[in-house]
Amino acid sequence: MTLVFEPEVAQRVKLRLWQVELLKLQRHLESHRMRMIVLFEGRDAAGKGGTIRRATRYMNEKHYRVVALGRPTEEQRSQWYFQRYVAQFPAGGEIVLFDRSWYNRAMVEPIFGFCTDEEYHNFMSGVTGFEKDLVRQGTVLVKLYFSVTKAEQARRFARRLGDPLRQWKFSEVDMQAQDRWDEFTNCKYEMLRRTSTEAAPWVIIRSGDKQRARLNAMRVILNAVDYADRSLDLDFMPDRDIVLSGAEEIALMEAERRHSGRFTD
Repeated sequence: MTLVFEPEVAQRVKLRLWQVELLKLQRHLESHRMRMIVLFEGRDAAGKGGTIRRATRYMNEKHYRVVALGRPTEEQRSQWYFQRYVAQFPAGGEIVLFDRSWYNRAMVEPIFGFCTDEEYHNFMSGVTGFEKDLVRQGTVLVKLYFSVTKAEQARRFARRLGDPLRQWKFSEVDMQAQDRWDEFTNCKYEMLRRTSTEAAPWVIIRSGDKQRARLNAMRVILNAVDYADRSLDLDFMPDRDIVLSGAEEIALMEAERRHSGRFTD
């Protein structure tokens, strides 16, 4: 017999309440033929995949998709950069969740040499206009960045390597994530500074506590749409210890750099 500890039961009950709200959101999108995109970005092992799995667990599979694109083919590399992402965009009544998105070009690609400097700069110059048009034409766009500390990432990597059921999650890129921590941090800062806009702001999710991160990410997604039949018994206000605006994260990073001369986490 499997024993389930009381805190775990309480967490599942709490999670279920928010999963019910996500179903209401999905029905609202469907009935109003609305389009919604949620981007999940952040370092490896930051908790993106686990949040996506729990957010979509009970959703109607006909009206949502999770998109996780691999490296572009040679043909795709010759196309407009956004083309393969646009091909995955939602129709009316659909929500699409990107497990990493076009922001690969802002972080992973330049660090590992998967794009040229010119391609990187063209992306950073053009992405805000691309997103502004997307939102202007009626798509609800939510940009989540999951933030994890270096120590916590190392702990999660060690757990993956020691667990046969999780070893598949550990990639060649993961192996370099700790060594190239500062490069990722610098790219993160530039990405937030240059691409968090009024039309499409970044929302930071502190993901050291996975359970709280998941629940608060769901709150952010739910708050993006004024959907029908919203529960009056739930507190939709994000936890200020977990959720920050992109502007707040930039200010904290800049203060940290002034104090220590460099970014840390």
